[in-house]
Amino acid sequence: MITEKDAIMKAEEYCSASEHCRQQVVSKLEKMGLESPVVGKILAHLEKEGFLDEKRYAKAFAHDKLRFNKWGRLKIQAELRRNGVAAEAVETALEAIDHEEYMKILKEVIAAKKREVHGTDRYERSMKLMRSVCQRGFEPSLAGKVLGTEITID
Repeated sequence: MITEKDAIMKAEEYCSASEHCRQQVVSKLEKMGLESPVVGKILAHLEKEGFLDEKRYAKAFAHDKLRFNKWGRLKIQAELRRNGVAAEAVETALEAIDHEEYMKILKEVIAAKKREVHGTDRYERSMKLMRSVCQRGFEPSLAGKVLGTEITID
């Protein structure tokens, strides 16, 4: 059985290495065999000392998933909620996404997918593109605007 002091040190190391949400830290602490009251106490310590911050985690998560995985807002939002991040932190993170960068990435995703999409006619290719972009979490209205105005599907 691990002591509370050792658990705090391990949790601080874990949170220092990269951003984590509350749910991930709870899971890690429970795997160490700690009881709920001790877990709550450690979480309070981590938040007080700045090791754990859900808003900071949500912003970093949104930034990384947009830039590196090319996810849209809807998929980012769903994943943050699945990770148990508070709605306020999710909204803050989504608002922090730069609109110009977001649109640039959406256009890149569409252009890349356009080269892969095949179909019998323009409508079929457009729908396949739209479905693909929406599965990545981009809003259908934005994808439709980009598909309709900036990229022609021949």
